[in-house]
Amino acid sequence: MIKKQIIIPTGRKRDILADISYTESDTVKPLVIFCHGYKGYKDWGAWNLVAQEFVKAGYVFLKFNFSHNGGTIEQPIDFPDLKAFGNNTYTKELEDLHTVIDWSLINHGFPIAAHNCTLIGHSRGGGIASIVAKEHRAVTKLVTWASVSDYQSRFPKGDKLQKWQEKGVYFVVNGRTKQEMPHFYSFYQDFMNNKQRLNIKGAVKWLNKPHLIIHGNSDEAVSLDEAFNLKKWNPQAELKIIEGANHTFGSYHPFLKGELPLFLKIAVSETLSFIAL
Repeated sequence: MIKKQIIIPTGRKRDILADISYTESDTVKPLVIFCHGYKGYKDWGAWNLVAQEFVKAGYVFLKFNFSHNGGTIEQPIDFPDLKAFGNNTYTKELEDLHTVIDWSLINHGFPIAAHNCTLIGHSRGGGIASIVAKEHRAVTKLVTWASVSDYQSRFPKGDKLQKWQEKGVYFVVNGRTKQEMPHFYSFYQDFMNNKQRLNIKGAVKWLNKPHLIIHGNSDEAVSLDEAFNLKKWNPQAELKIIEGANHTFGSYHPFLKGELPLFLKIAVSETLSFIAL
């Protein structure tokens, strides 16, 4: 397997750090792009092992850090740039994913089959992948892992929303790193200004591409009801519930084992079966 680190230019202040994994051959291969979730990054947990499984199955696998996820090009692990994290918005993540897909359509010397692109989105990244799958012509299939089904319901409400507006920022403690991670009020303003575009329900309801929904019934972060929502809005989608799986399908960080945890292995297997159809 060949794995190369790449920097994808955005034309904006922050470029995108990515890696692309594949096997050398004379034939081009379908592309899988993986989108991490909230407080995530491309090298979190077992995501590198996930990439290996897709490469073994004959795919080019590209994963990337959203430009404002809190990492930097020089230090992509964890969150050295909390200011960038605080300035992140859903629309920035949409534009990042569009940029990554557009980059993949240009011949950079990688064996990518143009216009044969599957998006996999985990958690918050599942919502981003769902919207971009509806918007971008090159996306052929969508797979969501433990995906959220609605963004607006996740914002503070009532007095908490008022205090956020007054202070301009609120903080969430990262349970693993113990960092106080800021969310600037501009995050909420951006959502309200782009509410129609950021409607996950509307995206999956009108999605005319194959969609696989995978969710664990022991997900402690995103309710299984959200998977049922996605299925209800897109009856043609396939829903796979993994009994006993938590939000990260048994993965954690750092993940030092040499093989996938059982539940993540099931999620990968179901995904490979789906996209091979």
